[in-house]
Amino acid sequence: MDDVVKRIREFRDERDWMQFHDPKNLAISIAIEAAELLEEFQWKTREEAQQHAKDNLEAIADEIADVAIYLIELADNVGIDVEEAIRSKLKKNAAKYPIEKARGRAVKYTKL
Repeated sequence: MDDVVKRIREFRDERDWMQFHDPKNLAISIAIEAAELLEEFQWKTREEAQQHAKDNLEAIADEIADVAIYLIELADNVGIDVEEAIRSKLKKNAAKYPIEKARGRAVKYTKL
């Protein structure tokens, strides 16, 4: 992950874009790129979406990368260790969604 963060910083800094990459603008960019990822699957049935993903893997990978790049940069800029944040959140989610209550159920923890 350190190498990825370094490359994102270098790419940004070579273009003098830090001036535009404040938390608000990065959060907006994450949402925009996530919407572009959603657009790949819009109006498709489950089966069509699965086939579309197989047939358009590079385009979908590009959209996922766009989301990830902005997300990693936002975390880096505000001092959040992404790996640690994920570990912490998984721990919280495990408490909210105990296996014996959540297994096979797609409901919010408040409904368990």
